[in-house]
Amino acid sequence: MKTFTKTILATSTALAFLAAPIAAVAEYPEKPVSFVVPWPPGDLEDVLTRMIAEDFQTKYGVPAAVVNKPGGGGGPFPGAVEVALAPADGYTVGSFIIAVPVVGPDIGIPELSPNPFEPLGTFLTYPFVIVTGKDAPYDDIDGLATYAKENDVVLGHFGAPLVPTKVTMALAASKGFSYASDAAFDALDCNTLASGDVDVMNTTLQQVMPCLDDLKVLAAVTDERISIVPDAPTVGELDPKLAISLWNGLFVHKDTPQDVRDALVAVAKETVMSDRAQQLAADTGALVYWEDADQSQARIGRDIDTLAGINATLE
Repeated sequence: MKTFTKTILATSTALAFLAAPIAAVAEYPEKPVSFVVPWPPGDLEDVLTRMIAEDFQTKYGVPAAVVNKPGGGGGPFPGAVEVALAPADGYTVGSFIIAVPVVGPDIGIPELSPNPFEPLGTFLTYPFVIVTGKDAPYDDIDGLATYAKENDVVLGHFGAPLVPTKVTMALAASKGFSYASDAAFDALDCNTLASGDVDVMNTTLQQVMPCLDDLKVLAAVTDERISIVPDAPTVGELDPKLAISLWNGLFVHKDTPQDVRDALVAVAKETVMSDRAQQLAADTGALVYWEDADQSQARIGRDIDTLAGINATLE
């Protein structure tokens, strides 16, 4: 009898458990979302990521904001490390340049090696340029090469491990010269050249747009010539082995659920193809588009191969 009673109680308990309502799983997003930009505010990746954050907040009704985490001249990418260490739940999203997935895993940052990220998509190709002051005694890369063989020239860049710095150094080697010294900066703008801190710098056109009339654009680190400065050749035109572009994309941790990725992509794709984003492209010479996760992953693979060749040039 006792055994029978226990059986009845156990069965009743099990049936009651099965009949109880199952707690609903919260639908993403239900709390604030941070878009981490590992650079100071103001440049194109920051502006476009802020547009995405604004539209995300409007669409889903939760706070969304850009968090700037400058990296101190190329590393150790504190913004990327923050995203890598955050839960893989879509509430901390990286807005990263090419260097994070292409260079980050190879420069001794444990949190970034092996690469912990996967792209949601890429959305920006920078109008990245090599510039000098208008009073410089050379007008192009060949003129710079001739001048630098007899004079000290200082290069300013965003960080020695970064792609545009390596491209600029490799182009100098290709032309038979080297910079006397170089220095890394978080921002490379009109003041950097005007102060005399550097003679040549590689930067985005956005940062020097206010003083563009006072500069000479020696080359563009882009796939094609920049519409605003069409006379400047691409580095790939000067040396095809160095052809590479500088892009930015949205990244999440590899373990992030697909439905979360889809929610982020739905907003980002619509934002970058909007009239205001395309007007920004027209005004700055940037390329603004949406390239999906598979296309972005393929691009990363190609860039890793190209950078390997550039590194071999510098050895």
